[in-house]
Amino acid sequence: MKDQVDPPAPGADEPLIRIAEALERLAPKPLHTNWLAWPAYVWTGAGARGVERLEAPPLGLLKGIDRQKSVVTDNVRRLAQGHSAHDMLLWGARGMGKSALLRAAVSAAQLEAHGALALVQVAPDALATLVQLFNALGKVERRFLVFIDDLGFAPGDPTGPRQLRSWLDGGVEARPANARLAITSNRRAIVAREANEQSDPLNPRDDVDDQLALADRFGLALGFHACSQDEYLEIIEGYAGEYGLEFTRAEALEWSRRRGGRSGRIAWHFVTELAGRAGKLL
Repeated sequence: MKDQVDPPAPGADEPLIRIAEALERLAPKPLHTNWLAWPAYVWTGAGARGVERLEAPPLGLLKGIDRQKSVVTDNVRRLAQGHSAHDMLLWGARGMGKSALLRAAVSAAQLEAHGALALVQVAPDALATLVQLFNALGKVERRFLVFIDDLGFAPGDPTGPRQLRSWLDGGVEARPANARLAITSNRRAIVAREANEQSDPLNPRDDVDDQLALADRFGLALGFHACSQDEYLEIIEGYAGEYGLEFTRAEALEWSRRRGGRSGRIAWHFVTELAGRAGKLL
């Protein structure tokens, strides 16, 4: 007579069920995304969240960056129209409108091309999942500008820069033909250097080339520099005229002195102060 196996005791499977449910909560199913529905998206790594309205200033209000504005808007327009377009690196001084210009250029192109282009901003902790994003975008009949704001890699990080080179240079994980990268950074070289890191004394040119290797892989690399006093005032005048605000040159300059510099961002903060005093909401 064969040994008889006793049935499991009532409730014996409950711990396994609870563990499975907990693991499912920790690793949720990828979000389904309608890539034709929204003007902008935020890529989280697990999926994309649609943004109903792309917040962007009118191009005419972006002062002091006329050359950069002309180049960026022309390139974004080409992308929206399905023509050849460049990947872009916008680097330089903080607060000089790098990300605002990208958003404004996309917004203007969307009006002209009737939604043929969407902006996809990548969350800072989602860079490692860009391959999945590119795979999804490549299957959609629409053009996309993939936007990474304030990108920087830690010194000694070999993985991030190597992935970026692959995305730009047409490696096996490169972005698809209907998507282009737009990156902002405070430095042209993108990769930070340790304060005690020494340059190669025998081959200084090789050291410079290595630092700029990533920047050279962008079709467009545009520098943004701190604005002059006249440009700072021009930015304020443009916003003040648009929103019906009054100010004096002296108080505008005093604001910049208290903030320790002049930039488009500092000018906007001053305009926000003016609007608050006047009881207006921008």
